[in-house]
Amino acid sequence: MELPRDVIRSRIWEEEPEADNEFAARACYCRGFDVYGELLTKAGFIEYLFLLFAGDPPTAAQARLLDRLALALANPGPREPSVNAAMAAGAGGSSAASALMAALAVGAGGLGGGREVWWAVRGWHACGTDLEAWVCWLREPPVEPRADVWPAPEHPVGFDPNGASCAEPVRRTLDALAATGAGERLAWLRAQRPVLEAAVGCPLAMSGVAAAAYADLGLSPEQAEMLHLLLRLPGAAVHALEQQGLGWRRYPFFAEGLELLDDPGGAGEGAP
Repeated sequence: MELPRDVIRSRIWEEEPEADNEFAARACYCRGFDVYGELLTKAGFIEYLFLLFAGDPPTAAQARLLDRLALALANPGPREPSVNAAMAAGAGGSSAASALMAALAVGAGGLGGGREVWWAVRGWHACGTDLEAWVCWLREPPVEPRADVWPAPEHPVGFDPNGASCAEPVRRTLDALAATGAGERLAWLRAQRPVLEAAVGCPLAMSGVAAAAYADLGLSPEQAEMLHLLLRLPGAAVHALEQQGLGWRRYPFFAEGLELLDDPGGAGEGAP
């Protein structure tokens, strides 16, 4: 008896099988575009990435905005907690997947992570470019009506509760993204940044700039959160690899605080 076939329903992807093997694709279509017959030679990675998430090809300004955003976010640096987690995994000899999962787990939260971006994009959808609405929303964000694994924000989302002033990379990124002309939110944020910072008592953070960019790209909070997690992985990957090569003895955060009494590796690979 022939078993019923499972059907994968997707508005994103369609495949045509090879004539001699129905498990191999002869052609693949993303949002209606032939991936290997057309996009591979005519589109860049950023255009393809936008098509995957947004469903339509980007305009020139949208592609320029996403390209600059991806560059700005690619490596948050070794002091950023998600990169720090990947470095720890690398120093301990964990697998590549473990290092990236550590970075995703630590970088997913509400302080500079993906969940903060989710909240901030919701703010853009709720407040638009209404200054008074934004000040009220940042001071008293809406409470989720249903129970969630994520706690409510403990600081104005998109702003750095530990910052003294807006960091130079944040201001430069905001200037560069606003200059693309892909939407009105980044330009508005650039103009209103001092007012908003004074209203909430802390400086704008990179997560706030990124959220405005995602909103200008027309992404939903869920799309923005997912893309934000992806775009910050390159830095975590290379720092984990670097730390793997240096070994745990040169791992900076325990240089004087970690002493193994019975080191099974002895003075092995990676020892100074």
